[in-house]
Amino acid sequence: MGIPLIQQYRVARYIIGKRLRGKKRYPLVLMLEPLFQCNLACAGCGKIDHPKEILQQRMSVDQALRAVDECGAPVVSIPGGEPLIHREMPVLVERIIARKKFVYLCTNAVLMARKIDQYHPSPYFTWSVHLDGLKDRHDESVCQPGVFDKAVNAIRLALDRGFRVTINCTLFDGEDPQQVADFFDYATMLGIEGITVSPGYSYQHAPRQDVFLPRQKSKQLFRQIFRIGRARGSKWPFNHSTLYLDFLAGNQAYQCTPWSNPTYNIFGWQKPCYLLVDEGSAASFQALMEETDWDHYGTGRNPKCDNCMAHCGYEGTAVEDTFAQPFKALKVWWKGLDLDGEMAPEIPVTYDRITVGRKKIPVKEIDT
Repeated sequence: MGIPLIQQYRVARYIIGKRLRGKKRYPLVLMLEPLFQCNLACAGCGKIDHPKEILQQRMSVDQALRAVDECGAPVVSIPGGEPLIHREMPVLVERIIARKKFVYLCTNAVLMARKIDQYHPSPYFTWSVHLDGLKDRHDESVCQPGVFDKAVNAIRLALDRGFRVTINCTLFDGEDPQQVADFFDYATMLGIEGITVSPGYSYQHAPRQDVFLPRQKSKQLFRQIFRIGRARGSKWPFNHSTLYLDFLAGNQAYQCTPWSNPTYNIFGWQKPCYLLVDEGSAASFQALMEETDWDHYGTGRNPKCDNCMAHCGYEGTAVEDTFAQPFKALKVWWKGLDLDGEMAPEIPVTYDRITVGRKKIPVKEIDT
């Protein structure tokens, strides 16, 4: 399986073009959120904590397409909320594909079997199905029984219809490495194209705050999972660059690249990234890129970012490093991930005061 050559070629050509023109900040994936409403209320989700009048809003097709054109990223990921609730989603997907953009439609799959006839297989279209583990673990994560079976049945249906299918998986505190490895084996046997995985970001508005992994614990968990996979000889089709996986294993001291995955939703261009929902919005993509204080965000720069290792921030860094140091990436790919050596040192904390309300509070006075 793996990402089709046409997608690899077009994305690589896009990146090389930006680098040759000396662009230091450019988007790779547009995170397009046409609505926040969802038919689930997952424990680790911070996207549905809005009043009813906000949850009922829908982005128009024309508005969404303007954002796609304005951003120019070669890949468009459509999360939510639950995108399949949006009645005009099939039209939006079709019109983005007509622009030769690669669309990943992210769904919990509850409505997928009912809606699948409204979509057509294409090298430019992928179902990205949310699965956080095997049956009991996933249903616990989404706080509703029976969702895992619906998702798996929808995946099988889509594969039978000739669609590209990936899964997106978020790992939380208390994960059993053995069970995660079993889940990756199971997902691989389903015949999916790829697995997107990252530690859960600690959303401030998530219903539960005890489910999120601190940074060091995330690295240790991934090393344990990767060791099990190596011992089994498993060939998990991760939808990630080799250096991002190396980062998850603790071998790269990467800083976040928040502009690589800009977010557009019903409020506008969300500052600075998909995960930080309380930092305000910009009126245009150009304003987002030029007016956001990017140096205020990232590991060691902002306490909200300290435990984040999510792919929407760090995959862009890994991709940039791959193009900047191709022999380094090739070496890691050839030799495999180092799962036993010392981990790369953490990026030092550079902030000493944060804003709480209107007051500047020294970090040392905050109970962590």
